[in-house]
Amino acid sequence: MRSESGDRAVCGRVAVAGSFAVGLTLRSDRFPVPGETLLARDFDQGPGGKGSNQAVQAARMGAGVELLGVIGRDSFGDMALDLFATEGVGTTCLRTTSKRNTGLGFIMLDSAGENRILLDPGANDLFSAADVAASEQVIRESDVVIAQLEIPVEAAQAALASGRRAGALTILNPAPARALPAAIFPLIDLLIPNQTEARILSGLDPNDPADDVDVCARLLALGVATIVLTRGPGGVLVVAREGHSIVGAFPVQAIDSTGAGDAFSGTLAAVLARGGDREEGVTMAAAAGALACTTLGVIPSLPHRAKVEALVAGVRQ
Repeated sequence: MRSESGDRAVCGRVAVAGSFAVGLTLRSDRFPVPGETLLARDFDQGPGGKGSNQAVQAARMGAGVELLGVIGRDSFGDMALDLFATEGVGTTCLRTTSKRNTGLGFIMLDSAGENRILLDPGANDLFSAADVAASEQVIRESDVVIAQLEIPVEAAQAALASGRRAGALTILNPAPARALPAAIFPLIDLLIPNQTEARILSGLDPNDPADDVDVCARLLALGVATIVLTRGPGGVLVVAREGHSIVGAFPVQAIDSTGAGDAFSGTLAAVLARGGDREEGVTMAAAAGALACTTLGVIPSLPHRAKVEALVAGVRQ
């Protein structure tokens, strides 16, 4: 939290403008083809949504966290409130509505840990720029403001603009990828896409063979300050106007990759909020993302700070 003198406390504060959704997960050896029914196993029901996941991850890394969003007034919404109470995520700016159901996702996993996801945004679609405006005080007290795209683009843009006015570091995790207005890019201090998302945002085909550095250069030209491109086993490419660097991946035996991206983004936000530099943040984030792949289920897979630090220290020895 910022003091009256403007100094930042060690833990830092993160405002997450994002989604909550309950995930219903099934595992099978492979994904079904159209018209096929497969027997599955390992059913799991638990809280998710990119905003919620990143908020929980940032809290587990020691940050003070507030989630800005909308949930339904239903049993799945109660699950959200229980989760945030347990994890220490603030809900001052979390609105409850009877107009839409709480967000819901259906997740399929194969034997390699890859996933396929269908998402009904539900109440997340009601999150608006007016909700962001009502959260101005929380944003002013935050060191980092991070948004994703499971909420309306207008709300994400309003959160980034509010964070910029407050002097906070602004982060966008552009997932799921979609066309964005030109005005949003100059509001982004750190953009955290994967390779597919980066190509979509830069106007390319998702499978375009262009070099990753060139793709990121297109995003820089749109006004983004820094791109942190996640590439799975290929590590993380960090591209800014002064040059680029690569942070290597942490090899693990992947079981479930569903929460890896959120573990990465939430960790990076938390480390930067407490004053860590970009290299430390990306390294810690890469370790958190790797650890998240080693456990089935999203919330159970999000690692605490001590575990992330232990993995980084072990690799450096």
